[in-house]
Amino acid sequence: MDKILCVIVFGALAVANLVQDITAQTVHVVGDNIGWTIPNNGAVAYTNWAAGKTFSVGDTLVFNFGTNQHDVLQVQKTSFDECNSQNAIGDPIMAGPANVTLDSAGDHYYICTFGRHCQNGQKLAITVSSTSTPGANPPTPSKPTTPDIPSPSSSTQPEACAPTPAAAGSSGSTPGGGANPPRSSSAPGGGAPPPSSSSSAVLASFLLGLSSVVLATFL
Repeated sequence: MDKILCVIVFGALAVANLVQDITAQTVHVVGDNIGWTIPNNGAVAYTNWAAGKTFSVGDTLVFNFGTNQHDVLQVQKTSFDECNSQNAIGDPIMAGPANVTLDSAGDHYYICTFGRHCQNGQKLAITVSSTSTPGANPPTPSKPTTPDIPSPSSSTQPEACAPTPAAAGSSGSTPGGGANPPRSSSAPGGGAPPPSSSSSAVLASFLLGLSSVVLATFL
C-alpha cells in the first residue's frame, strides 16, 4: 500500500512540474546589468533595452534596485511623458527587487517617483502582446480519391445490324392483273440480330480492366 501511495505522489509531482514548465513565462530583468537606476545616457538606455524584446501577458518584469533608493510605479502615458504620479495604476513598489507580472495586453509605462529620477531617464515603456494559443490547427485530412473506372467508348459498342432487304417480289402479274405485294423485311419474331463475337471481346476486356482497378485499390 505504501509503495502504491509513493508512486501516486511522485506521479502527481511529475505532472505538476510538467505543467509548470509548459505554462512558464519569460522573466525580463529590466536594464539587465544596469538594473533599475538613473542611466548615464538617459531614458534611451531603457528604450534600447526594450527594443527587439517580446513581452507577453504572464511575463514578469524584475526591477533590481535598493530599498528606499528607488521605487516602481505604473502610470498612464500622460504621466509617463510628464514624469508625475497622477493617474497612477496601483501603488508604488518601494521594496526592491520588485517583480511585476504583466497581466494585460497593451502599452505599459513605469517610472521612478524619487526626486527627479524620472526626468533623468529612469522610466520604461513597453508593449505587451496577448498570449497566443499553443499548437497549430492540424491539417484537414484529404478525402480519399475514388479511382476512375474507365467506361467503354461508344465507338466499341456493336452497331445495330441493318436489316437484310428481302428479295424483290416477282415482277409478273397475277392472273387477275394485280402486282404481287412485297415481302416483309423483318423476321417473324421482329427481334434484333444476336451480338457479334467482337462485342463479347469488348465486354471481356472491360471486365478485365475493372478487375485490375479493384485489385489495385485494395492491395
